[in-house]
Amino acid sequence: MRSEAKQLTIGRLARAAEVGVETIRYYQSIGLIPTPEPTGTYRYYPVTLVDRIRFVKRGQQLGLSLAEIAELIRLNDGMHRAAIRGIAKRRMVEIDNRINDLQKIRSALATLVNRCAHTKSTLPCPIIESLAAQR
Repeated sequence: MRSEAKQLTIGRLARAAEVGVETIRYYQSIGLIPTPEPTGTYRYYPVTLVDRIRFVKRGQQLGLSLAEIAELIRLNDGMHRAAIRGIAKRRMVEIDNRINDLQKIRSALATLVNRCAHTKSTLPCPIIESLAAQR
């Protein structure tokens, strides 16, 4: 017999984890959380899955892919710290590359804004002219 305090229906699990039922089903379909066997007409989920779902959502907020999150879950036995660090370091490199790209874009836009501010009003705005130019 199941314990009400330790088992949740999919709707209650979704509410507790602050996600939609569709998210739970998707995570099941890709193996991030297990699909329990039905008990009668319902499936009952262990309350511990709330933390797993929150872990997945936090990982996504940090920019980790679902594949990377699945790998972290698989490696979470305390014996694979180097592999876990490797995943995090690869993500950091990707973030650094995106930051560099964004800084270049910002610099280019700042130059165009400055040129627009200092171009005679009788001439086309350099921002529009630059965006319309073919390269």
